[in-house]
Amino acid sequence: MEKVNHKYGAEQIQVLEGLEAVRKRPGMYIGSTSIRGLHHCVYEIVDNGVDEALAGYCTEINVIIEPGNIISVEDNGRGIPVEIHPKTGISTAETVYTVLHAGGKFGGDSGYKVSGGLHGVGASVVNALSTWTEVTIKRDGSLYQMKFEKGKTTQKLEKIGEAEGTGTKVRFLADNTIFESLEYEYEVLEKRFREIAFLTKGLKITIEDKREETPKKSEFCFEGGLISFVEYLNKNKEKLHKSPIYVEKNGETPVEIAIQYTTSYSENIYTFVNNINTIEGGTHLEGFKRALTKVFNDYARSHNILKEKDPNLQGEDIREGITAVVSVKVKEPQFEGQTKTKLGNSEVTGIVQSMVNESLSTFLEENPSVAKAILEKCISASRAREAARKARELARKKSSLETSTLPGKLADCSSKNPDECEVYIVEGDSAGGSAKQGRDRKFQAILPLWGKMLNVEKARADKIYGNDKLNPVILAVGAGIGRDFDITKIRYGKVIIMADADVDGAHIRTLLLTFFFRYMRPLIENGNVYLAQPPLYKLSKKGMEDKYCYTDEDLERAYKELEEKGISRDQLGLQRYKGLGEMNPEQLWETTMDPEKRTLIKVTMEDAIKSDEIFTLLMGDEVEPRRDFIQANAKYVKNLDI
Repeated sequence: MEKVNHKYGAEQIQVLEGLEAVRKRPGMYIGSTSIRGLHHCVYEIVDNGVDEALAGYCTEINVIIEPGNIISVEDNGRGIPVEIHPKTGISTAETVYTVLHAGGKFGGDSGYKVSGGLHGVGASVVNALSTWTEVTIKRDGSLYQMKFEKGKTTQKLEKIGEAEGTGTKVRFLADNTIFESLEYEYEVLEKRFREIAFLTKGLKITIEDKREETPKKSEFCFEGGLISFVEYLNKNKEKLHKSPIYVEKNGETPVEIAIQYTTSYSENIYTFVNNINTIEGGTHLEGFKRALTKVFNDYARSHNILKEKDPNLQGEDIREGITAVVSVKVKEPQFEGQTKTKLGNSEVTGIVQSMVNESLSTFLEENPSVAKAILEKCISASRAREAARKARELARKKSSLETSTLPGKLADCSSKNPDECEVYIVEGDSAGGSAKQGRDRKFQAILPLWGKMLNVEKARADKIYGNDKLNPVILAVGAGIGRDFDITKIRYGKVIIMADADVDGAHIRTLLLTFFFRYMRPLIENGNVYLAQPPLYKLSKKGMEDKYCYTDEDLERAYKELEEKGISRDQLGLQRYKGLGEMNPEQLWETTMDPEKRTLIKVTMEDAIKSDEIFTLLMGDEVEPRRDFIQANAKYVKNLDI
């Protein structure tokens, strides 16, 4: 390898002082400088108030998005200490906001038994990444204030008056030279604060958005804690038992769990450590699952629900239709990965397992009708699992006997490299024909589908294998489904749903997305699923190149641009595309399939809880919530094809 002729001595080694390192490499501290990182800054300041609540000193946190995207967070905790810090020689409050790893969250004699956030770096990191920060503290009957710019102190902590009560108020303006956008999404923040309120029983959190003429405001306080959380998650589902099962254990590692079974076939378990959503689970989830399987099998055996010759129920049988929230508070949490999405403390497995074994066993003995209802569902799930296994084996056997394991209607691409290959799942044979003719055969495959497919939200896995509408999709993707799904075996890096821009097309997209979400979830998590965006309109005029518009807003912009060039509306021909089949192969390629010109929407799973809620609402058995949703949102519909 050729050597680079650069000096490498002491003068080349950079020493970043204070918070310069944070500004130099913000992604190391907040994950990214995208909108997600921007929101993360708000969470970090709010988490400081939540830590006060967990310690028993804070009952209210108020968050305001002020005009100009200024954030204000005020809590009624104890207020940050103001005395001079013995090590830094400056006030403790200034130390917290200017020194990394300075906070009340370290060591055995720290200010908090448990805490969330970035373990003491939160306040200083937010300060470093803000154009300015202003901190006001109420403590010991006095009102104090200090100010910063880009992490550097511009006003030392000083007493500015008297004050009743205690607490801390932080106002900051994120630095627009660091973040891609300063536009906070109210709904994203609202969702997180609702979640925190569920997890911190009795804590009142308000969020207010004052950027628009008509302010938005939400207030959350749940005395029911996790019970309220599970009830919220199941609000659109049919329940097997009226009230959630709640078990808890206090002590060195407090554990709280709420469980409720529904008639659905999906499993929804959400885990938290010190209010941090551990989306990848970890040792607390492992302990919960082990105990759940043991407790229900032991109960079924002891009450002769499972006979001697019957095999044990498997974990997946017992978890079918479950909605559960598992929350643990760990003094020294160890997280796997910088994103803190998986708990690694091995001792937590045993703590959770022991607690669930004891508490859930007692509950089932005291509530035999609930135990019976759940076990009937578990046994039904076990039978369906066995039927699914036989159907899966039959499907595999049938595939191995055929000369090709690919569906007959699939027009495959010549490349076999998944990283460059993409498959278009196209609604209808007509559009499929145009797509086959217009595609680039090297890397684009076409799979036409016809008719409405199975709604998997209302079906078990045994109904999916061999289904004539879903089987071609399963075979084309090539990675299996459900627990057999293997993301490394996918045949296409992009799975693109291309449906008409009408009600039927929207329905097909929703059915396919429901299927991917329930049975190929890693495909969405890995960012492999996309929605094609065919045009809604074509503007044409003799001697002018056709202009395609993808939204009503696009159409208005096009009209205005052409009017500026002296072309009036009445000179233009307007075509409204009702379906993909109306476009010839060249048009379909040019507008919807050409990587240089097309628009694809990547389907992401930022929030599994919200995704599950939407799929249940739109595709589940409960009609009333769906009707309410349609009535509430009908006013936003712009184009309805009848």
